[in-house]
Amino acid sequence: MDLPQLWFILVAFFFVGYFVLDGFDFGVGMSLPLIGRDDTDRRVMINTIGPIWDLNETWVIVAGAVLFAAFPEWYASLFSGFYLPLLLILLALILRGVSFEYRHQRDDDTWRRRFDLMIIIGSVAPAFLWGVAFANIVRGVPMDEAHNVTSGLFHLLNPYGLLGGVTLTLLCLIHGLVFIALKTDGEIRSRARRAAGIAAIPGALCAVGFLGWTILMHLDIGHIGAVVALAIGAAVMMVAATLANQFGREGWAFAAMAVTIALAVATLFTALYPNVLPSTSGVGGLDIRNASSTDYTLTVMAWVAVVITPLVIGYQGWTYWVFRRRVSRKHIPSAAH
Repeated sequence: MDLPQLWFILVAFFFVGYFVLDGFDFGVGMSLPLIGRDDTDRRVMINTIGPIWDLNETWVIVAGAVLFAAFPEWYASLFSGFYLPLLLILLALILRGVSFEYRHQRDDDTWRRRFDLMIIIGSVAPAFLWGVAFANIVRGVPMDEAHNVTSGLFHLLNPYGLLGGVTLTLLCLIHGLVFIALKTDGEIRSRARRAAGIAAIPGALCAVGFLGWTILMHLDIGHIGAVVALAIGAAVMMVAATLANQFGREGWAFAAMAVTIALAVATLFTALYPNVLPSTSGVGGLDIRNASSTDYTLTVMAWVAVVITPLVIGYQGWTYWVFRRRVSRKHIPSAAH
């Protein structure tokens, strides 16, 4: 394995980590109007991710930084054609983060409802737009010989891209509902389990359709067997998550959903390899060779990653362990807002 191949795998690893971890954050935000009966319920739900949502979000910063340093041509071409959706994702993430911090700053129902709406928008929009973006990265976009993407936002909203957006949104919703069931107690826990079971039906249908479509588009690649195996693995783990949720085994259900999302994202990266941004116009496509940095840059980055990555993973694991206990309505002081 050479350095460009190694760093393609590491880029995939960081994006897998981001979608697994921030995915259930998105799902919790989406579920506020679905299972939150009153403000106390919604505060319980927000408190399940309160200590960890910003830590989860740092994975996209790391993924973006790694992409910029390891594959600068890929990074530049993405922003030449995906600038508007990426900007909308950034604005939605800012909106969500601000809302988490400000919703409790005033004892006013209208104030809280407005920030709850921003949390919902700031959770649905990134999940959907990330799905659209990655679907189009795998599908390919029109490019010129200078590797500039020559299409705009509406070109990205094709059937395959839209299905990718809906699929990721539903997977994040299920992931978030299972996490709420894992982290709460009482009636809200029961409602989260029931809602996750209901959402699993359209989620599974969309996931099967999207991954099946992905396989059909890449039947001519030499490693199609690996793509099929990963897609089947994602389907099996989603079934396992659904069954575990039905039997009240929230820990197993959450772990299975995490593996489902990880395998689904890995399927896309495997189908993409060795390309990083295919061209549908016949010229200008990028692969891991013509998009990567120099070997010296990749070597230095590799040594930094060897030192830093275990520390980041260890710290995050310790944080999850510290905040592992369930949250319930009794933990929400009635006088607080």
